[in-house]
Amino acid sequence: MKLPPLSALRFFDAAARTGSFVRAAEELHVTHGAVSRQIRLLEEELGISLFERRNRAVFLTPAGQTLFQTTGRIFTQLAQTVEKIQHQQQDNVITLSCEPTIAMRWLIPRLSHFYQHYPAITVRLVTAGGAIDFQKTGADIALRRNDFKWRPDIHAVKLCREFIGRVQRPGAGSGDALLIPATRPDVWQTWQQLSGDDSHRLRTVSYEHFYMCLQAALAGQGITVASFLMAADELTSGQLTAPGGFITDNTSYYLLFPSAPEKESPEWIFTSWLRTQINASLAALPLTTTG
Repeated sequence: MKLPPLSALRFFDAAARTGSFVRAAEELHVTHGAVSRQIRLLEEELGISLFERRNRAVFLTPAGQTLFQTTGRIFTQLAQTVEKIQHQQQDNVITLSCEPTIAMRWLIPRLSHFYQHYPAITVRLVTAGGAIDFQKTGADIALRRNDFKWRPDIHAVKLCREFIGRVQRPGAGSGDALLIPATRPDVWQTWQQLSGDDSHRLRTVSYEHFYMCLQAALAGQGITVASFLMAADELTSGQLTAPGGFITDNTSYYLLFPSAPEKESPEWIFTSWLRTQINASLAALPLTTTG
């Protein structure tokens, strides 16, 4: 049996539920005439009256009441299903707050691998560092180094220790400028204290972020000290070298959450994947036994 058009049944359901063609029109954002016309066409196709029209009011006939019992249930279930799948789509979007240089130079190049394995999950990146307000930023996860104290109600998962190293373009000389990031201005002193590197530079150049220092180093403008995550790919490709290796600076990277992620949730899956990627970068790292 051929069913009536879904649009006509939707108009009928709204009119039956509200008890008024006018209110149905307002709900559906159409004219009163459009509702009347759709219901008239539905009645003609079924060959039976669905409404009694008396004194500008409408009342369901017995046949209309029977049909409404079904349409009411079907459209309610349909609305619930649409809402459910919309929420599922939203639940599969992870908003990650991450330090800019790690996001740009390490994480973004690896997200293609993540999407190949987990195509239903989307990672939305926002760049920031330091303290995180999950409610204000809308972030689900924050990747941070523990160089500050976070609130005790924040759930923290340790990923790895931080390793820093002096990085430069192959062939860079001892007289090259020292490239210092404004976000961690003491990183050179930290490196020297831990590694015993007593070399000095005649000139220092300050950049706002690590990624600018690294780009300048790639361009042959000097040397810098950076996290292993920030320089991992350039070290692997040979674009940069780390003559003194990498040393832990006694800090670590953590993933922070407003609450512990449920097992098999998108956040849990992303955490497991991220840990694997970091371990792979660590395995390729030229570590030094000094310090």
